[in-house]
Amino acid sequence: MAQEYRTDIRDGMAIDWDVPIEMDDGIVLRCDVYRPIEDGKYPVIMSMGPYGKWLHFKELYGDQWRSMCEKHPDVPANSTNKYQQWEVVDPEKWVPDGYVCIRVDSRGAGRSPGKIDIWSLREATDQKLCVDWAGVQPWSNGKVGLNGISYYAENQWQTAALKPKHLAAICVWEGAADFYRDMAWHGGIFCRGFVQDWSVAQIYTVQNGRGSNGFRSSMTGDWVSGPETLTEEELGANRNDFYQDCISHKLDTDEFWQSRMPDWTQVETPLLSSANWGGQGLHPRGNFEGFVRSAGQEKWLEVHGIEHWTHFYTDYGLGLQKRFFGHYLKGEDTGWKDQPRVQLQIRHPGEVFVERHENEWPIARTEWTKFYLHSEDLSLSQSPPEGEGTRSYEGFSDGLTFLSEPLEKDMEITGPIASKLWISSETEDADMFLVMRVFAPDMKEVTFQGALDPHTPIAQGWLRASHRKLDEQLSEPYRPYHTHDEIQLLNPGEVYELDVEVWPTCIHVPAGYRLGFSVRGSDYVYPGDANLDFGEYAGWTGCGLFKHDDPTDRPAEIFGKTVTVHTGPDKACYVLLPVIPEK
Repeated sequence: MAQEYRTDIRDGMAIDWDVPIEMDDGIVLRCDVYRPIEDGKYPVIMSMGPYGKWLHFKELYGDQWRSMCEKHPDVPANSTNKYQQWEVVDPEKWVPDGYVCIRVDSRGAGRSPGKIDIWSLREATDQKLCVDWAGVQPWSNGKVGLNGISYYAENQWQTAALKPKHLAAICVWEGAADFYRDMAWHGGIFCRGFVQDWSVAQIYTVQNGRGSNGFRSSMTGDWVSGPETLTEEELGANRNDFYQDCISHKLDTDEFWQSRMPDWTQVETPLLSSANWGGQGLHPRGNFEGFVRSAGQEKWLEVHGIEHWTHFYTDYGLGLQKRFFGHYLKGEDTGWKDQPRVQLQIRHPGEVFVERHENEWPIARTEWTKFYLHSEDLSLSQSPPEGEGTRSYEGFSDGLTFLSEPLEKDMEITGPIASKLWISSETEDADMFLVMRVFAPDMKEVTFQGALDPHTPIAQGWLRASHRKLDEQLSEPYRPYHTHDEIQLLNPGEVYELDVEVWPTCIHVPAGYRLGFSVRGSDYVYPGDANLDFGEYAGWTGCGLFKHDDPTDRPAEIFGKTVTVHTGPDKACYVLLPVIPEK
């Protein structure tokens, strides 16, 4: 195995560049080790992922970096910012506190050779081996923590389930956990916008072997994607096509999805699960599921708003992480033993957040409240319908929106949401796009800066009618859980009962505002100015890049036809809301 690497003394740190770590199959991954200059044994903060450890944050995500620094000056403060990298810690804010920070380029990405197989069991095994390598190095105290956003969070669930010997704590910052339900097949509807656009824009651009056709690092002056420059054909042979892999595995029944699903009974590592209310389409669901379903007892949930990368770097997020890791990796009295099990930033209209602490999730004092859909006047109320009725809409349309009367008093909605619908379709299937909405007295919709899109609605849920089969053991009244293990086609014109999961949310709705609930045939579109161009992605309209518009998955002759919602005493359609009374 090649042992060569170089060490620089820079900015108060010793930095080992491109340190080799040999895997059990002989592949050598490369990592950078940022450590204190003084000899000693220190706890380790590690991240492993495909975004190129030598690529500076602003070299591919310049718009995001500039916006974050302008709005949150605490982010660039107290650092030269020379080593900032997308979605992982800034070593200049950790090494002075006595930590070693390690960034590993995952197999096939950046400086590490091999074949890219996104979120595979092979990749999780690689991370386990890296953790246990770090735990026995001469500068290590034997305790390793995993920390990072999104990709660098998502692979933590799988790795923790493999039980590395030296893994002492994980901070899963906005990390999906179930790649079928959280990412690729929302309710059985294929999310092309993420699966294809993201992998091409953010993974393949820094694939190992791009060499001189890739980025030159401002950190090292060398090539981010390794010294070798391969042809496009050679690069293609060195990666699994994530789009083709996902769309060709339509059910959650085979090794492709099952091998990517953590065994929750084995996730016992102390954890901080940090979610984003506005992360619909990728980020929040796994954080809630992981917090609830993981087997360990030492686990905490934190939920915030705004862009999904920002609070990881602000003093707010950095303070949480340091108290957590200081407790578990250093054994320090950081006050973490008094940390509430659930810390929520409660959303109010106008991008206002008020912190509140709870003891559990869902909140125990929740008043589960049904708001019924009335087809005759498209109203939404707590009174069930007295007579039967129907309303129809066309498949690829905005569908139907049911509105409540103005609220007589303030209402807080915090928690998971479920909907019961009775529908029939002109064809053998139908896609349901559900949107929980809030409208101000002037009927302007209340949206928030989401994890990605600046006009994110209150909550969204999805279900393909042929995927309506429920897992009776895992389903809860407030969170239906679908098996996605068989396709049950509809008989055209026949009425079917659907239980739809709507992802967890939080909103304090003032008196005088209205609740809205949309049943659509296509993705939500923000009704205001949707002309957004944000860095590498353009044209966001309220769903970010999480769009369900793959024509091979949604042929017009099946999903573009008429869908009818049926209401009545024996077909009561409703949305079940988690209404929270004051303490």
